Amino acid sequence: MHIDLSGKTALVTASTGGIGGAIAAGLAQAGASVGINGRSVGSVAAAMERMGSAWQGALLAAPGDVTTDEGLEQVVSALPHLDILVNNLGVFEARPALEIDDAEWRRYFEINVMSAVRLTRAYLPGMIEQDWGRVLYIASDSSVAIPAEMIHYGMTKTALLGVSRGFAKAAAGTAVTVNSVLAGATHTGGVEDFVYQLVDRQLPWEEAQRAFMREHRPLSLIQRLIEPEEIANMVVYLSSPQASATTGGALRVDGGYVDAILP
Repeated sequence: MHIDLSGKTALVTASTGGIGGAIAAGLAQAGASVGINGRSVGSVAAAMERMGSAWQGALLAAPGDVTTDEGLEQVVSALPHLDILVNNLGVFEARPALEIDDAEWRRYFEINVMSAVRLTRAYLPGMIEQDWGRVLYIASDSSVAIPAEMIHYGMTKTALLGVSRGFAKAAAGTAVTVNSVLAGATHTGGVEDFVYQLVDRQLPWEEAQRAFMREHRPLSLIQRLIEPEEIANMVVYLSSPQASATTGGALRVDGGYVDAILP
């Protein structure tokens, strides 16, 4: 399958590294012009320098904290027109359920859910008007199998599934598709920190990863962390013309963790 996104403009939130960076690289390799987003001009510039320009597509600076009105306006001003929106921004942290206060519940919902809702509201009308577009939400296996160690995170990812399905209905009858990607535990710097919250910090990384999968993700069929590029592969496909009949869906890249046939 040859995926060609030449002439398409994409935005990937929180794309200065990790899963977002891998998604941005994948879209650029397929020929799209890709907006790199982070909270500061400096972080975006540093990421673009690291990523280079060896791909078909161009990298575009789109700094701004999309959890705020000012940051959202800054991003929309930099990229007034989009063909592909990837809502990747999200925070997570292990926390005992009964220790999560109201402010933390609200903070997680604002960052993980409402930032994506606001961006969708900003860009989906233009996609519908031009009769082509892709909106994607990076959800999680935690949306279906709520982790006991971070139920506030799981709640936000469950909410994204409802948001995704609802906006897919808003685009019904057009060539705009809206989908969620259920990512499993993925190997990023933030996840390494998370793993060491749950296992012995004295363990070398490879042993710590195996201990984490064995003790906290025993249902994983691949028994390893997923690499960011593996998430990106699904996102690039769903962003492509080849995925024109896939909408309103929740597609899993979870290493077989969720023990169900459907999400």
